[in-house]
Amino acid sequence: MATLTYVYADSTAVLGPLATYAEPHCYDLCAEHSERLTAPRGWEVVRLAMDPTTTRPSGDDLEALADAVREAARTPSPPEPPPGPPVPRGGTGDPVEVARRGHLRILRSPEP
Repeated sequence: MATLTYVYADSTAVLGPLATYAEPHCYDLCAEHSERLTAPRGWEVVRLAMDPTTTRPSGDDLEALADAVREAARTPSPPEPPPGPPVPRGGTGDPVEVARRGHLRILRSPEP
């Protein structure tokens, strides 16, 4: 596994050890994809040597996993309140709003 970091201004892609935190323009790659990585024509690819002993899980990895599980188990935010009563629109021949969910509306054709 490796992290790909790139800088457009320098036309450079760097492939190195997994990053410990997220940054813009960084992507984690599996071993297969990090080995097959190519860059656009004119770009330079810098491959940093990776220490094979660091690829094994550490205590920090276990703690990060436990924190992620705790975060996922937290109570979700309260649901949106139910939509209000239908809001009639305009005059004769205009559709009538029946319900609303977020930015979407359900309209009913007017009665003939």
